[in-house]
Amino acid sequence: MERRHFLKGAAVLSTLGLVHPVMAETKNRPAAPQPAVTGDGNRRRFIMTQTYNLKAPAGSEGKVNLWVPVPENTAFQQLLDLSWKGNFQTAQLNANNRFGAKMLFVSWPHSGGPLELTVEMTIATQDWEVLKDNQLADWALPAGEDAMLPDEIKPFLQATPHIPVTGLVKETALNIIGHEKTPLNQARLLHNWVSTHMHRDDNVIGCGTGDVGQILKTQTLGGKCTDINSVFVALCRAVGIPAREMFGIRLGATRKLSQYSSKAFGSADDQGVAKISGGQHCRAMFWLAGFGWVPADPADVTKLRLTEKKDNSDPGVKAVNDYLFGNWEMNWVGFNHARDFALSPAAQQGNVNNFGYPYAEVDGDPLNFYDPAAFSYDYVSVEQR
Repeated sequence: MERRHFLKGAAVLSTLGLVHPVMAETKNRPAAPQPAVTGDGNRRRFIMTQTYNLKAPAGSEGKVNLWVPVPENTAFQQLLDLSWKGNFQTAQLNANNRFGAKMLFVSWPHSGGPLELTVEMTIATQDWEVLKDNQLADWALPAGEDAMLPDEIKPFLQATPHIPVTGLVKETALNIIGHEKTPLNQARLLHNWVSTHMHRDDNVIGCGTGDVGQILKTQTLGGKCTDINSVFVALCRAVGIPAREMFGIRLGATRKLSQYSSKAFGSADDQGVAKISGGQHCRAMFWLAGFGWVPADPADVTKLRLTEKKDNSDPGVKAVNDYLFGNWEMNWVGFNHARDFALSPAAQQGNVNNFGYPYAEVDGDPLNFYDPAAFSYDYVSVEQR
């Protein structure tokens, strides 16, 4: 069936303990670590409400399974509260995958009736700003054993089905960095190359697939945020800099970048209400020995250019490019950095490319999560002031 192929590789159903279908409400208050002090100390709080009323294809009668990405706790964001209610049969939090990606798994025994779920998340964020005046504080190039990668970082040098690190990718990366040997400066060169040579293509569905090999082979050098930031990640890995994407969603209005665009980086009404069903956004980060993870987002530079019809020589574009190498404004929340992996429980369609959108299967066939109205879901975020 055609709907089996709109997403190639998504996720398989293992049996969970079943209970009688009831209207259920569950609260879970995660014990999150206190964020480290980053940026200017400015913190924001959002309540994101997700409403699902899944639309099963005509003629289907089988089991329905839904996976909803849940934010991880980091130094720049906390999931303070999580609750859900609906007419589901089973609902539980899972994170038993190799990336530790958190998800709410919900199931209904058959698709004949209403398939309703409401999820509410309270999220606290703090701008993640580590690069000031082109310098990283308290960082010096390590040597010897201090430069060795921790085991948990090594996977972010490896290739994946969508992120090759040899051949054309490595050749491109080496040409970009030239004779530069310092990892921070190498990352800056790669970031600037991606942000200036690639372009945002609004005809691409969703956030894009991030198929780096295809992008470089065809020299299209365009796409959406996952495409563009995955190229940056692949180029970093190809020269020995660990890097990864983080998949998430914009929650509200930009404050720090509003002077450059009122639309490109997130918006809300005067009451802090933002309709964010289509606000998914992928970011990137790279790892430096002796320091840790550093944020980056060349994709949003390309979005600014397209939204405001500017070119790379524009002072505003240059300013945003400088800010987004080493800093994230946190009117956004990241769900996870998982890529090419199995959901838990796994889905019948196989591994998912990434997990920034909800994913559902009816009788083993996926619903089109790129189209909120067809899926269907509605996301609203309200900033607490």
